[in-house]
This record gives sequence, C-alpha cells and structure tokens, in this order.
Amino acid sequence: MLYSGMYGIRHRDLGYNLLIWWKGCAVLGVGFTGTLATSRPKRGDHRFFLSIRASNRIWETSVTLTKGKRSREEEDKVASSVLIQAMAKACQVSETLDSGLTDSEVLNESVIQFSEEEELEQLIDGQICSKIYPFSKESYGSDKDRKIILPGSFNPLHDGDLKLLEAAMSVSEEGGYPCFEISALNADKPSLTVTEIKDRVKQFEVLEKTVIVSNQPFFYKKAELFPGSSFVIGADTAARIVNPKYYEGSHKRMLEVLGDCKRTGCKFLVGGRNVDSVFKVLDDHEIPKEISTMFTSISADTFRMDISSTELRKNQGGVIS
Repeated sequence: MLYSGMYGIRHRDLGYNLLIWWKGCAVLGVGFTGTLATSRPKRGDHRFFLSIRASNRIWETSVTLTKGKRSREEEDKVASSVLIQAMAKACQVSETLDSGLTDSEVLNESVIQFSEEEELEQLIDGQICSKIYPFSKESYGSDKDRKIILPGSFNPLHDGDLKLLEAAMSVSEEGGYPCFEISALNADKPSLTVTEIKDRVKQFEVLEKTVIVSNQPFFYKKAELFPGSSFVIGADTAARIVNPKYYEGSHKRMLEVLGDCKRTGCKFLVGGRNVDSVFKVLDDHEIPKEISTMFTSISADTFRMDISSTELRKNQGGVIS
C-alpha cells in the first residue's frame, strides 16, 4: 500500500490540499489546482498546477492541455493521473502510470532541494515538525513506526543516555525502533541555533545512533507527532508530567491532556533519577489510576546512573568537546 491515510479539502471548482501520512513517519503535503473544461467555452487555457512538499524538497508541476481535445471527465482523468504519478515519484515508487498527455502537452517540472541548514531553519520557524537522522545501521524488526524515544538536550550525550535507552528497550513489551530526540524549541529556554543542533547531532553520527530533531517541547505534542511510541523519561520528569501545576492548576485538564496522549498509544518508560542527592524511581510518585497504565518503571537493578549532562558540564568547566 502506497499511503496509510489521506485527508483532502476541496476548494472552489478544482483545487485540493492533501496531507499524506504514515503514522509517525515523514509526511507529504500536496497542493493541486486548475481550470479545466466546463459546459461553456473558456477564453483562457485549460491547465493545472500541483506542488508537493516533503521536509527536504518541493516538487512543482504545471501542464497546459490542448483546448477542445477532451471532455471535462477526460481532462479530470489526465490531471488525476499526473497527480498520482507525481506523488509516487515523491515517495520513490518506481512504477509509472500513463498520464494520457500528448507529445505537445509538456510537463513543466521543477524541484527545489533544501540544504540541511535550510531544513533546520524551517523546523525552528515551525514550517516542518521534525527531521530524522537515521544513523543506525542495526535492524530492529519491520515496524519502525513504533519508536522508543529518549528525549533530551544531550549537551553532551553520555554513557548514561545510551544505557538508559538500552534498559528501556529491555522493559518495553511492545518493542520499537530506538532513537533519541532533541527539541529545537524549549518551553523555558531560548531555541537552539542551527549550529547548536548540528553539533549535537554529530555526537549521534559518530556512534551510529538514530536521532530525531523536532520542534515539540511538550509530550502531548510529541505523542501526536509519534503516535504509538514510548518515551523514555526520568522519574523527575514523570512527576512533572502528572503535576496539575503545568495544566493551569487543573487536575481535570491534566487527565484530559494525558488521556489524549493515551489514545495515541503513547507510553512512558521511567528510569530512576538522582534528585537533590536522593535517587527517585517511579514508585516514589503518585500516578493517577486513570493513566497509570501509561507508565512503566525501569527498576534500579536494570538501570541506575547518578550523573547528568549538567554535572558533566560542571566537571568539564562548561566546555564540551
């Protein structure tokens, strides 16, 4: 199957905006508009335009049809065939489809390729939601849609991060594709710069670990972006996630937001964390029973490391190589 889902909104006589998606993976945005044959003669050309947007490029196509050669239904069929063929090409599907165009009806095609820096700028500006760096060469089964994601700043990435993700994989009943995630935006701090993002991503390239850069600092947004995935967090973060303070002081609102996360299939794998010189685990915090099944504890026997990125920076005098 080429596409898992498709939403369409029709505009005026002939125009569509489509979002084509496959669960938590990369998406395509498709725009299509045109002016085709009607029951009355038209003064202008019969033509259509389409644009397809992926995270790293834009494909644009325009076609002018031979006026009076086809009925409206026949022109619809030609336009639809060109649209399907363009979407297949964008998805790197090799099969071709006869569009029905004549030799004189030329496809005017162009591609705009974005550099890595341009993609990251667009991510910071909110034009795209995420960029995946698939550095890992290991195979984790056929279902890469379900991910086990360890979010963090990774300034720097350290052995505790790697071991925590390994521990999370060992306790996850559903399994999934392990990866790290950096949010370019932070609810309490300035956004990362393109240079900062690239420097942090390099750490994962060296170790051949897949990392995602997103612009979603909140877990309920991460859950929408990566449905069915498990997020690896510390016990201190778990406590914040269920604290009504972060939901306008409303316990009800907290349950509503996390209930929506639960419906996406989102889960949390919770490791112990050293908080104010005290090692805290999930059981040290009260999780509302309505959402308790979303949280799975990673026991201290499975994982324990008391040092953090903040402590590493202090130990290195604030200089990270």
